[in-house]
Amino acid sequence: MDERVILGPDCLREGANWLVGQDARFLQVIEAIDEIPLRLRGDGFEALFSAIIGQQVSTASAAAIWTRIEGAEMTAADRVAAASDADLAALGLSRPKIKYAHALARAGIDYPALRGMPTDEVMKILTAVSGIGEWTAEIYALFSLGRADVFPAGDLALQEAAKVLFSLPARPTSREMRVMSDAWSPWRGVAARLLWAYYRTIKKREGIR
Repeated sequence: MDERVILGPDCLREGANWLVGQDARFLQVIEAIDEIPLRLRGDGFEALFSAIIGQQVSTASAAAIWTRIEGAEMTAADRVAAASDADLAALGLSRPKIKYAHALARAGIDYPALRGMPTDEVMKILTAVSGIGEWTAEIYALFSLGRADVFPAGDLALQEAAKVLFSLPARPTSREMRVMSDAWSPWRGVAARLLWAYYRTIKKREGIR
């Protein structure tokens, strides 16, 4: 694999400087935020399960559910695979997410192998699991694998931040965001971090957990 991986703040600064050179409006973001959030986290089942919990709910709701999951020591694949639907429902999982959790726990993904695979291959493997769409797979590639050139174009907070920053008449669609983000390659992952931080600044709430 020959893809840039974000390892720490130096990578973020390099990417941010490059983005400002491409579009000076990113400087407005840098000046408005305290710091560029690194958001790197561990990889493996727990990280991907957490991303599933974050699907289509507020960051506060996702955090509350995840706290219950951790309290029940239900963060390992074998524990989730053995859990009943009622067990998972009691922790706050909806019926679809119970199905997705079981599918992921039984998928047999070789998580260490994903680290050395091209992002396209990672996306193909992850999205083959029921309940893992593009957004969830991209979040995993961004934060658990540190891929520098991944941009979750379907994320509503990113769309709203882009609308404000670039003075767009309406919130861009996923397709429009995907096209827009092409200009930010090979640092689309830094652009996403900047836009999430900008969203937090302008909306006074988190757009991503």
